[in-house]
Amino acid sequence: MTATSHDGRRRAILAFDCATTRVVVATGSPDGRIDGVTSWPAGYRHGETLLPTIGRFLGEQNIRRSRLAGIVVGTGPGAFTGLRVGLATAKGLAHGLGQPLVGIATGEALLRAATAAGVVDDGTPVLLLPAGPADRIVVRPGIAPELLVAGTDPELAVGEVLVAIDLVGRAPAEAVERGETARTGLGAALIALGAARLAAGDVDDLARLVPEYVTLPRGVRAEGGEVAWSRDRR
Repeated sequence: MTATSHDGRRRAILAFDCATTRVVVATGSPDGRIDGVTSWPAGYRHGETLLPTIGRFLGEQNIRRSRLAGIVVGTGPGAFTGLRVGLATAKGLAHGLGQPLVGIATGEALLRAATAAGVVDDGTPVLLLPAGPADRIVVRPGIAPELLVAGTDPELAVGEVLVAIDLVGRAPAEAVERGETARTGLGAALIALGAARLAAGDVDDLARLVPEYVTLPRGVRAEGGEVAWSRDRR
């Protein structure tokens, strides 16, 4: 964990992401500068660990919840359980505190983090994420995520550099290394992107903000921009 202690009166933004195998929680100023970040392996206990850790983290930085100016949450693509818990927590905090909520695509934030970390030099980052045990997801700047079925590899154009997250053994080692470096900047990217949208008044509706699924989990269907639950009747 890295953090800068507040005096308890400054306004702050809270951001967190549960889309990858590491949960990231960060705080920053309303002008988009990060001042604290913590991260831990997600495991299968998002619901037990996320909210208590946020509370401890804010306390360690002397940030009162009443001084939060907005909530920023990563929307994926990524693990279904993590995204579900992350968005539910973000909505609960935003509603309870009466603060605006902004959803930022985790892929967009990781692409920004990769560029900021210098892992792609002057190239264009292409993000590779897992989608279940065999499939993968490709994310390019400004383009909707694309599903790669098992056995297919991304076709890289000249100048594109692969950045892989959570794909040890399923992507080139140098791409995985770039991904780990990029992930260390995820908190800062969420704060910067979220602060810009908050400043512009571009906030999300709590009822309509949903995860960015490339493939929907079993028992879930998309309806009118929202995700609706359905029972598996097989």
